[in-house]
Amino acid sequence: MAVKKKLAVLFIVDLIIIWFSIYSAYYFRFEGKLVEPYVNQMFLYCAISSVLCGACMAYFGMYRKMWQYASISEMFAMCQAVAIGWALSYAAASVLSEVRVPLAVAVRTLETSLLLVGGVRVIWRVIRLRQSSGMDKRIPTLIYGAGDCGALVAREFKGAAMADHKLIGFVDDARDKLHLTIHGLPVLGNRTDLSTLVEVFKIKEIIIAIPSVPRSQVSEIINLCMASGVQIKIIPAINDLIKGKISVNAIRNVDVEDLLGRDPVHADLQGIADYVHNKVVLVTGAGGSIGSELCRQVASFAPDKLLLLGHGENSIYTIEMELKHKYPGMLFEPIIADIQDRKRIEEVFDTYRPQVVFHAAAHKHVPLMEKNPAEAVKNNVFGTQNVADCADKYGTERFVLVSSDKAVNPTSVMGATKRIAEMYVQSLNASSRTRFASVRFGNVLGSRGSVIPAFKAQIARGGPVTVTDPQMVRYFMTIPEAVQLVIQAGAISQGGEIFILDMGEPVQILKLAEDLIRLSGYEPYIDIPIHFTGIREGEKLFEELLTAEEGATKTQHARIYIGKPEVIQQEDLYVELQKLNNVVLGNSEDLKDVIVQLVPLFARVS
Repeated sequence: MAVKKKLAVLFIVDLIIIWFSIYSAYYFRFEGKLVEPYVNQMFLYCAISSVLCGACMAYFGMYRKMWQYASISEMFAMCQAVAIGWALSYAAASVLSEVRVPLAVAVRTLETSLLLVGGVRVIWRVIRLRQSSGMDKRIPTLIYGAGDCGALVAREFKGAAMADHKLIGFVDDARDKLHLTIHGLPVLGNRTDLSTLVEVFKIKEIIIAIPSVPRSQVSEIINLCMASGVQIKIIPAINDLIKGKISVNAIRNVDVEDLLGRDPVHADLQGIADYVHNKVVLVTGAGGSIGSELCRQVASFAPDKLLLLGHGENSIYTIEMELKHKYPGMLFEPIIADIQDRKRIEEVFDTYRPQVVFHAAAHKHVPLMEKNPAEAVKNNVFGTQNVADCADKYGTERFVLVSSDKAVNPTSVMGATKRIAEMYVQSLNASSRTRFASVRFGNVLGSRGSVIPAFKAQIARGGPVTVTDPQMVRYFMTIPEAVQLVIQAGAISQGGEIFILDMGEPVQILKLAEDLIRLSGYEPYIDIPIHFTGIREGEKLFEELLTAEEGATKTQHARIYIGKPEVIQQEDLYVELQKLNNVVLGNSEDLKDVIVQLVPLFARVS
């Protein structure tokens, strides 16, 4: 109804314009001194023009159009309506009047009518556009990357799925693309212009559409975009571009993993398939972050049977249901067992005779294990001993221990127990038919109890985010790539190695916290405070992947290295382990002293 009222007002305005055009034409033709016959003619001309011009403009749809969206075709139709109405009015007035309408009056009337009728509509359109731009709720967006992927994303923006976005243009570092247009949108500048473009165009979102460039470069661009305070989305991989098509579903939010700046891991699929395919594979700790991912990736190589062993029934049930849904024809065996229970582990090995074992079950939380050192020893040392002994006894072909960088020059009980576990499987390898190996890596992003979920929970609560020390750094890797390298290490193992995964460059925990706050849409220290709590018991500022004695040699895989194996006297190790067992059973306060006897590099924390 409101629209009809506005169009009725427009009709009245048009009539006023016609009358004004005729009056001004007569006024200028006779220099303001109208004689009697022309006064009557002017009123007659106004009456006739009101009817005929109004009818023509109505016929051409001038009062059915939304003029804020008018284009050239609407303006051309308006000119037709005015011209035809003028011609008919001029002819009718000349016939009905006592004297012919002066041609100069008619021409001036046409000129003024066209100018004012068109001008009113242009002004209306400008006013409405300004009003609508002020009310425009769409998200001003830039695309970073003016290549094939960026062009496909821009094309997707024309669809209804992206109607809430207002695409402003492109940013690209290629000089030859500057000022070009793609799908009618300009390439506005390069990375040095980013902050200026964000400010000028009030950009709220940047979509990074450069899936083929190295991850390190993508990481740099993400940091640049975050510094501009905008939301960042990304096209994650070149595989998302298939035959020139892309779905808006491929556009996702930037995650912390994108900031690592490392290219994806490429596995030797044939090598993995050879030792896992059609084999009975056991994964201990199968319900945990690493263990469950091991199950997912091992399942993709079609083992004969996959044994899912864990202590918690809920986590084992969850991973079993997931795998059964994804691999309906595969055999899975959920096993609830505690690796500290030697008899139960014997039963598992005797029943299923696993040919490949991935031992991921462990207590891993450093501060928690400092408060419960006996439990760390029982699980990480003697639990590993139980599983490794059974692998040896029942003829397992390969045994891979998932270790930690905290086993290097350990300052924590957890790290020391992982080092003892490494030593035990190394010593057992010397006399066993089983190929025993350990794989050592740093923190994995997103694992339960790791820093990322903790930071996310703190941000969700509104802060503060707690960081132990501003100088603390850690190596990080995503769970899937860490597990892929663990499986790959098992393929190349000859027995007795400690494999070290290339973790890339260490990451400052404080920067990680700041980045995660920005990725969550907040500004660190302003919206979300960061508090420093001090280093916890057993923690280091810097983690290491190798001791000075171990060194490192390359393998055929660019991301996997071998630490030089130490000579471990099996008899001496058994003696020290027996002492450790006696102390654990007696719950003695001298537990850490005994650990130091096994791991001299263990710096006891008071």
